Amino acid sequence: MNKNKILIELYIPLIEKNYDLYIPINKKIGTIKKLIEEGLIDLTDHDYIIKEESNFYSKETGEVYDVNKSVRETDLKNGSRIVLI
Repeated sequence: MNKNKILIELYIPLIEKNYDLYIPINKKIGTIKKLIEEGLIDLTDHDYIIKEESNFYSKETGEVYDVNKSVRETDLKNGSRIVLI
């Protein structure tokens, strides 16, 4: 297994979908959010609209993840469940 990535479960209420994704631990949360949202635009035939105020939240605690922190600097780990709102 690659030690530079973790497997997370991402839920997106806007489109009512769950995704299992490998994300790099060295990238900033904001960078990962941007890449995921750009991918969602393609996956949903432009039904998904990027909102500047959207963010990742812990599905368990509701804590918001700081877009300026790298994944490594957060409590995210293999199996973490997050929500994009």
